[in-house]
Amino acid sequence: IFNVLWGNMSLVGPRPYLPREKAQIGYATHTILETVPGITGLWQVSGRNEIEFEGRLQLDSWYVRNWSLWQDIVLLMKTVNVVFNKKGAY
Repeated sequence: IFNVLWGNMSLVGPRPYLPREKAQIGYATHTILETVPGITGLWQVSGRNEIEFEGRLQLDSWYVRNWSLWQDIVLLMKTVNVVFNKKGAY
């Protein structure tokens, strides 16, 4: 939450990628990395660890290209549900 308050992250957005993953992003690098990373996002509420890396790239790219405030509100509500039901977690 402190990173959100300091402006380094947002509540909703693509999760930060690890340095070793940045080489694998490829075609989606510019799209995904042009936004501030988020604490939660489309990938997290769509299956988290059940989604392969390529699927994560597609979800993050789609989110950035189709951003809307309403979508962020829906994703925040879905995040609460996913966390409490432990969907997609190990």
